[in-house]
Amino acid sequence: MTMNTTTVTIPPLPVDWPVDEAAARAVQDALRTRVVRDEPGPPPGTGHVTGVDVAYDDERDVVAAAVVVLDAASLAVVEEATAVGTVAFPYVPGLLAFRELPAVLAALDALTADPGLVVCDGYGIAHPRRFGLASHLGVVTGHPTIGVAKNPFTFSHEAPGAGRGSAAPLLDGTEEVGVALRTRDGVKPVFVSVGHRVDLARAAAHTLHLTPRYRLPETTRRADALCRAALREATA
Repeated sequence: MTMNTTTVTIPPLPVDWPVDEAAARAVQDALRTRVVRDEPGPPPGTGHVTGVDVAYDDERDVVAAAVVVLDAASLAVVEEATAVGTVAFPYVPGLLAFRELPAVLAALDALTADPGLVVCDGYGIAHPRRFGLASHLGVVTGHPTIGVAKNPFTFSHEAPGAGRGSAAPLLDGTEEVGVALRTRDGVKPVFVSVGHRVDLARAAAHTLHLTPRYRLPETTRRADALCRAALREATA
């Protein structure tokens, strides 16, 4: 069966959207106090789980976001949506959410299905100001969110055991901001952090449920492919 993908244009930015680093950091500082870290969140394999990813063409100043809703039990695709438009903020490490959020929110708004748990290709509280994209998205939408990143950003960790499911704390000094989680035997780990309304143990459990065959979650793999396709089409 062919999946019909809803594609929308990113709407104009709100008038109070940050235009510089100082304003963006002030927004992060104001919103991060609303992150909920102690709710367990939905059990793995129940309801829907939605992958979010973003692709850029910096030469043309174009961004494309994709959201892919899966049935959490079977990992079959339920619904997809993309949003394409102009990049909303310059590239500044630690402030990537301000580049990505307008596109992601537009794609989420195009869905008819409940997204359930939202899995971001990036960070939640594993962030210098404890407010990466997964946390920011969770706070502004109310959805439970987690971050599953491909690299540890600026944080340190011991090597987890070689077997699937082995984990080691992801540390900022002595503070645990996430886990390095092995999703395939002998393959480098992914880096899981709390976003909003899901605790770390359950975030790791969701990540293992979403990686039955590959290192990266099915949510991320499918959203990555979809946003790249949307960007190619938009810039063709």
